[in-house]
Amino acid sequence: MPRHKSAPLAGAAALMATLLATPALFAAEEAVQLSNRIVDNPYSLEALWAQGDLVARGTLAILAVMSVATWYILICKLAEQHRLLRQARAANATFWQANSVAEGIAGLPTSSPFRSIATTGLKAAEDHEDSLIEKIDLHSWISMSIQRSVAQIVGQLQGGLAVLATVGSTAPFVGLFGTVWGIYHALTAIGIAGQASIDKVAGPVGEALIMTALGLAVAVPAVLGYNWLVRRNKTAIDGLRGFASDLHSVLLSGRGNKAQARTIQHKPAALG
Repeated sequence: MPRHKSAPLAGAAALMATLLATPALFAAEEAVQLSNRIVDNPYSLEALWAQGDLVARGTLAILAVMSVATWYILICKLAEQHRLLRQARAANATFWQANSVAEGIAGLPTSSPFRSIATTGLKAAEDHEDSLIEKIDLHSWISMSIQRSVAQIVGQLQGGLAVLATVGSTAPFVGLFGTVWGIYHALTAIGIAGQASIDKVAGPVGEALIMTALGLAVAVPAVLGYNWLVRRNKTAIDGLRGFASDLHSVLLSGRGNKAQARTIQHKPAALG
């Protein structure tokens, strides 16, 4: 009889143990599947972000900010240069056909930098006879005034180029820092494991390779964009300086006088 009673008890105990172990088995299987998903491709950006520590994620964030800033500046500066070159063509087509400097200024759009240069030059010719300025010869005073206006516009054209130069020169080193940090993790994993198994070094080495590639991917567009914008800026600046030089000659010839300056001041609607 004891034997017959112990058999059902043993079966019930086995069934209870199986039921209790089932959740643990499911949890273990999910952990293995998650681990397999991560280890299957330890070189992806998703795995890099999941496995990376605060330093690795911070390096990725810095590279992302550099990349966004590079493309934003590239797009904005290209649009600005395109607008300036279009305004230069319009100024050369209309300004020099006018009967006077004042009339030429009135025919230029308010946002045109060529209008600002012409207005500055004409105002300088008007103010030359006032106070201490008359002690400076007319040629020098008009030249200085126009060049200050041109320099201001050139400074606006060159804005943002320093960011591109900085990104192009520093992004590879930021990526290299991520590479060094990844190799350090690989060596640490080898030291803890006591052996150089592939599963211990695949993730950190993949992290190191991705960091290097990202650093180069951020730096190359910045360098190419910087050189391209500088070359286009040179064309735009040459147009500004050529216009300023011709305007200087016209103003010295006496065609930009006080009567023309008063015409601009008394017709704000035409200028607006």
